[in-house]
Amino acid sequence: HVQLVESGGGLVQPGGSLRLSCAASGFIFSSYTMGWARQAPGKAREGIAGIRRDGDEYYAGSVKGRFTISQDNAKDTVYLQMESLKPEDTGVYYCAAVAFDVVQSEPRTPHPCPGTFYDYWGQGTQVTVS
Repeated sequence: HVQLVESGGGLVQPGGSLRLSCAASGFIFSSYTMGWARQAPGKAREGIAGIRRDGDEYYAGSVKGRFTISQDNAKDTVYLQMESLKPEDTGVYYCAAVAFDVVQSEPRTPHPCPGTFYDYWGQGTQVTVS
C-alpha cells in the first residue's frame, strides 16, 4: 500500500535550518509529482512547495528564497531544505503526491486547496521555530 513517511522535524531557533525528508513506497515514485504543505495551528493547510517530473520547482511566496525542494528518484525520497526559519514557519509539515498523465499538465504554483489536490499524504512532522 502507499506510504509517505516524513522525518526531520523538530525545534529550531529563528534563523536556523532544518531538512525534512519524505520516504515514499507503494507506488511508482517517478510517475508522481511531489509537494510539501504545512498547517499552522488554527489555520488551513497550505501548499508551500512542489517539484514537477521535469525537475521544475515552485514555491509559495512565503517560503520562496528560503526553502528548497528536491527529490532523489533512486531513493524514492523527496526533501525540503528550510533555511532562515521564522516563528511563522511553525506548523505540521506534510509531503504529498499526485499523479498526472502528462508532465505538461503538472502545476507551476502551489495549489490553493492542497487537501483536494493531492492523492496521497504523509502523517506529518512537527516543525517549531521558537
